[in-house]
Amino acid sequence: MNKPLSLPGLLMLPPLIGATDSWVKAIGLALAWVLLIGLYGAGMRLLRPPIEARHHWLASLLLSASLGSCLWLALQAWSYELHQQLSLYLGLLPLQCVVLEQAGFFQHRNRLRLAGAFCVALIGLGALRELLGAGTLGSHLGWLVGQPDAGSGWVVLPHGGLHLLTLAPGGFILLGALLAAKRAWAGPWTLNRPPSRK
Repeated sequence: MNKPLSLPGLLMLPPLIGATDSWVKAIGLALAWVLLIGLYGAGMRLLRPPIEARHHWLASLLLSASLGSCLWLALQAWSYELHQQLSLYLGLLPLQCVVLEQAGFFQHRNRLRLAGAFCVALIGLGALRELLGAGTLGSHLGWLVGQPDAGSGWVVLPHGGLHLLTLAPGGFILLGALLAAKRAWAGPWTLNRPPSRK
């Protein structure tokens, strides 16, 4: 609770809660996010030197919108069902690129670790919500390879799970429980430490 909320962190919360009601949607969004962030970072690395600093935001905006549109169309052509499920969150990804650029994410030394942590959180929360909420894992797994009807996945809990966990409030509850467990596992010595003045 020592760190203030930042705009990049807040923009990652809607996909983290909204697109993780199934494991396949979480994997699909994580792959789309990694692809878009990777292409955007490489593109901005090429565009930064020849463009004046005051025009970087415009180049950032145009590049992210172009890549986001291409990603939107590519996913629609690859797997229409997955595109229908993720279309709202795919529209937020270019905005995340621009905000992450302004926050200095692409010049940060630990950017791969931060991106990996977000993808692990996305995929892990998706697996937990589907497993505990629907009692299955990998429902519609074929969407990732472009198959329209891929079945119901592996039935882990035959009587289903707690349906609340597949809804957005259940996602907030599970995310809060996971963050509390992580904080408790870290130990009491990190809770009482004074905040750093960096």
